[in-house]
Amino acid sequence: MPKHYTLTNVDAAAALLRDGGVLAYPTEAVFGLGCDPGNREALERLFTLKGRPPTQGVLLIAADFEQIVRYIDLAAVPEAVLAQVRSSWPGPSTWIFPRTAEVPAWVAGNHAGIALRVTAHQPTAALCRAFGGALVSTSANPHGEAPARAVATLEAYFGDTLDGLLDAPLGGQAQPSTIRDALSGAIIRG
Repeated sequence: MPKHYTLTNVDAAAALLRDGGVLAYPTEAVFGLGCDPGNREALERLFTLKGRPPTQGVLLIAADFEQIVRYIDLAAVPEAVLAQVRSSWPGPSTWIFPRTAEVPAWVAGNHAGIALRVTAHQPTAALCRAFGGALVSTSANPHGEAPARAVATLEAYFGDTLDGLLDAPLGGQAQPSTIRDALSGAIIRG
């Protein structure tokens, strides 16, 4: 059984992430799986748990813009585009940006850009604040299965293979976040 955390001991969940653990946590619509984006071994474990190829890359989720700005190649993003993106945050919108060298190759996969979201979901934001930065965020499910929306589903999918679970409410969104290309505005996932 993975370690269970609540918002009262979110600092311990963040410590698990800093120590290389993989944690399930609630997001706006579904449970996500997360780890430290700077820890390649943790991300490889996450991909193994999902049965997902690492070439697909993952998005990063944060509590505020300051936690993700270092990943964005700001010189390649027009000011008006950045202003539009920032007006959608915090919220359930994920944007793909040109990335800086700060983005590890194992996070981006085969993609030239990086997908980023500043969440308005308080449990996720609290986890990012306790961790001290952006976290990997990918849906908590085996590749090809429906994302988990309940702790019981997480347990059925992963049993005791997860290191931990932040047991807090989902955000009430019906669907996972929309993903758009920041430069073109094209919707990648609606």
